[in-house]
Amino acid sequence: MRQAMIFAAGLGTRLKPLTDTMPKALVKVDGEPLLKHVILKMRKAGVERIVVNVHHFAQQIIDYIKKNDGFGIDIFISDETEALLETGGGIKKALHFFDQDSPVLIHNVDILSNADLSLFYEQAQGSDATLLVSERKTKRYLLFDDEMTLKGWTNIETGELKGPSSLVSADGLSKYAFSGIHVLSPSLFPCFSEMPDRFGIIDFYLKYCSRYQFKGYMKKDLRLMDVGKIDTLYEAEEFIKNI
Repeated sequence: MRQAMIFAAGLGTRLKPLTDTMPKALVKVDGEPLLKHVILKMRKAGVERIVVNVHHFAQQIIDYIKKNDGFGIDIFISDETEALLETGGGIKKALHFFDQDSPVLIHNVDILSNADLSLFYEQAQGSDATLLVSERKTKRYLLFDDEMTLKGWTNIETGELKGPSSLVSADGLSKYAFSGIHVLSPSLFPCFSEMPDRFGIIDFYLKYCSRYQFKGYMKKDLRLMDVGKIDTLYEAEEFIKNI
């Protein structure tokens, strides 16, 4: 069974004033909420079960999913209204919803892309986690060796490095930007019990990358947009029409 999780709990502060009255997940692009775009993309990829985490205006998301009969998919709500748990904590809280034998496709609600999620899910088999990356310019990069195995993280502005204690330099490693789309194997589920309730998933990957195999998947022609700011909404409309 193909299963997935959509991160929809964020406050969407960069999309104010729209998010003063609605969650980021329901902000519309090309006439439809971001959440719908991601759900339909997942459905097309053969996903049968989706967990959506909620916090900001949680009931609006719950009502929207009910109104649309779950878009023909089994959709479960992971309620974070009491406290935002970040990306890693969100997965930890939602683990009981997942089939324990199938990988989980994870997708930020505010990411639009031309990624073939079905192909990505298939190619992620065999690794403990697979992260969709690109050569997009940013300040923060994941570091990979020649075999695209995750070795660390760096901020090129500050020179900060994160990763195993053996990581002393980014020299000789390839720098790629993370897309917010990844596949997590059930082999990692037990590790979440060792983590606090609130943490970021990248910190999780960096903690365990010396013990497990985390691969980067580089899509050469990846077109991706983070719909994070008000002034990107028009650009997002054009983007989604062209993909």
